[in-house]
Amino acid sequence: MITPASGNALAEFYINQYRDLAVSEMRRTGVPASITLAQGMVESDYGRSTLARTGNNHFGIKCHNGWTGARMTKHDDRRNECFRKYSSPQESYYDHSDFLKSGSRYSSLFELDPLDYKAWARGLKKAGYATNPDYDDMLIRKIEEYRLFDLDRGITASVPPKQEKPQENVPVKTTGETIPPPARTKPPEPVSSAQDAITFGDIMARVPRIQENNRVRYIVVKEGDTREKIEKEFQLINWELPRFNDLNDDFVPRPGQILYIEPKKDKASEGLNFHTAIAGETMHAISQKYAVKLKSLLEMNRIDKGTEPNAGDKIWLRETKPLE
Repeated sequence: MITPASGNALAEFYINQYRDLAVSEMRRTGVPASITLAQGMVESDYGRSTLARTGNNHFGIKCHNGWTGARMTKHDDRRNECFRKYSSPQESYYDHSDFLKSGSRYSSLFELDPLDYKAWARGLKKAGYATNPDYDDMLIRKIEEYRLFDLDRGITASVPPKQEKPQENVPVKTTGETIPPPARTKPPEPVSSAQDAITFGDIMARVPRIQENNRVRYIVVKEGDTREKIEKEFQLINWELPRFNDLNDDFVPRPGQILYIEPKKDKASEGLNFHTAIAGETMHAISQKYAVKLKSLLEMNRIDKGTEPNAGDKIWLRETKPLE
């Protein structure tokens, strides 16, 4: 297990924790995993910021109009600004993807080449994601220093050797937190050996096997996991995995997939009242995202099984949608 420390160890620990989630969100919404991880590292100070520690907010997202979830206040550009609060870091990652995907100010980003992380970083700055005038350069340096661009291509990512000389923290203007300045180095050369690479298997070996969402335990499928192996590990009957996850009886687990190992809830966590659907999103995906039974979600929204939402539809997560 990697222990949080300073310099590269902090970055490596953060990458180990959230790499698979960033890749999963890239597949779901099209936001490059490199951009997601770099923003998370910068905005949350590797998970150590006040927003991240007390509100699980890893991206400094403010409440904005229409936010109905939990909230917290913090001094930023103005005093007592409202920030979104989440029940888990996973929800913060989900909401970050949806925030970019559904926000009109960021729509031009999705016309860019998903492998062009520099264009994405500059686009975020241009759209006003943060007030720091060097925000795009900060993201680019993180991506190149830790080879996060490899995640966008579906190959391994490397972490350079630790720096011998520690750097002092300096304040930067993003969400009001103190961020360690990135090393001003040239992009690293491609890794020369497997010892220098972080693989999906390496990351999953360091991520806790059992995690929790909406007070429901789940796992992230690792390479080599099979139905039989998972069922044996968690003493599940062969019908329980598909039932707990609203999947077909003959489904085959895939690496990176979230699987609940106990029944989901009938409604989402307190404070998560609504979800705004994005293009191509299914009711099943939403049910997995919030750990809510698909049947309950359909009933709350008065939707027949097999009917999918349109982009922008308001999905009720805790109460039955009123009759129109």
